[in-house]
Amino acid sequence: MIQGTGSNVGKSVLVAGLARAFARRGLRVAPFKPQNMSNNAAVTSDGGEIGRAQALQARAAGRAPHTDMNPVLLKPETDTGSQIIVHGKRRGRMAAGDYRAGKPELLAAALQSFDRLCSDADLVLVEGAGSPAETNLRKGDIANMGFACAANVPVILLGDIHRGGVIAQIVGTQAVLDAADRALVRGFAVNRFKGDVSLFDAGRDDIALRTGWPCLGVVPWFNDAWRLPAEDMMDIRSVAGGACKVVVPQLERMANFDDLDPLSAEPAVTVEIVPAGRALPGDADLVLLPGSKSTLGDLAYFRSQGWDIDLYAHVRRGGHVLGLCGGYQMLGRTIADPDGVDGSPGTAEGLGLLDVHTVMAGDKQVTEREATALPGGEPVRGYEIHMGRTHGPDCDRAWLHIDDRPEGAASANGRVKGSYLHGLFTADAFRARYLEELGARSDLAYDDGVEQVLDSLADHLERHMDLDAVLDLAAVPERD
Repeated sequence: MIQGTGSNVGKSVLVAGLARAFARRGLRVAPFKPQNMSNNAAVTSDGGEIGRAQALQARAAGRAPHTDMNPVLLKPETDTGSQIIVHGKRRGRMAAGDYRAGKPELLAAALQSFDRLCSDADLVLVEGAGSPAETNLRKGDIANMGFACAANVPVILLGDIHRGGVIAQIVGTQAVLDAADRALVRGFAVNRFKGDVSLFDAGRDDIALRTGWPCLGVVPWFNDAWRLPAEDMMDIRSVAGGACKVVVPQLERMANFDDLDPLSAEPAVTVEIVPAGRALPGDADLVLLPGSKSTLGDLAYFRSQGWDIDLYAHVRRGGHVLGLCGGYQMLGRTIADPDGVDGSPGTAEGLGLLDVHTVMAGDKQVTEREATALPGGEPVRGYEIHMGRTHGPDCDRAWLHIDDRPEGAASANGRVKGSYLHGLFTADAFRARYLEELGARSDLAYDDGVEQVLDSLADHLERHMDLDAVLDLAAVPERD
């Protein structure tokens, strides 16, 4: 199990690299994260949801994503409550206090998934969440040491030197762990070093001396990590490229933002993420409204930033607009939520750029899709993950077909479009044609690029970690 001294220290990317490295050695590898908190979800072939990071790790291991790889997924909707996904299915909403009370049941669900993965793998790589040093969360924990103890899994602790204070990160974590938790930690690694690694030899040795744990590697900064699908909104970044500018307002509950990754990889495209407090730039070719975990809440947030005024000005200048999933719903005339699926019951006016209406009702759609783009006929593979149904006159100008049914909507001039289909930009031919309409040329093979980055990451870890020692730490899980 890879645990970290804090959030965003590189656990997800490290596990992906280890999965590719050990899979290349001929092992059947499976990733596992007992509890994840992310609004960037992936859809599995069995119609469930897991964290995007586990889907990437599965790809690195050469396996299809499965709901057992992330049995408990929390999708924040407010500052104090989340939608909870168990074994890939929506269980409902939980406030933080209720979630703590339900942890024993959730640990049992996590252990069930873990046991199934272990029965079909030579090596299971477990990823923690946050930090085991959060002692206030230790009681009932299922994400870090609580799971490690329950499943008797050896732990490697990962620190992030780029943040500074990595010696205190690792030594301090040991200091606050109780004896049973400390006994499960078998080594440490230091991530994201910039410069001459030998300059940290004394620091590495000091950590080993103070903790008694062996160092399994000091991993230099991996420059291409940004090319891999991001899981956490903290990882979203603007990417400077060519003259074609795609502007993305950073919604408060932005979800499934991996839609941006293929665009960010395009040399001819600049993707600019606009944070709160800044206007949408006036030189955008495309304004992309991304998915949202709380459409009505993010619509209110969008307006509170004045972005609606900026968007209308962009449209008057002849700019293009694309809304995906929640962003699609926002572009319509109204969003009705009679049962309070998305928050408080009621109806809100949308941005009115598409003549469609959305009703938040019915079962949640969580499905992989194969589609055909119109009018070019390019094949597109993606997924739907949403509540709500959208209908209206502009749906008569659907620009996708899924199983011979129309999908999406477009304005009369074709410059404003919306769809529920995530992942469509991973299709090279479709993306090239779409960017051509914006005046940009594309010859990028996106999926090939992701595979190359995963291989490079595995090479990087082979050079800078003792992977034989890591493998030697693995043990057959035994429970009382």
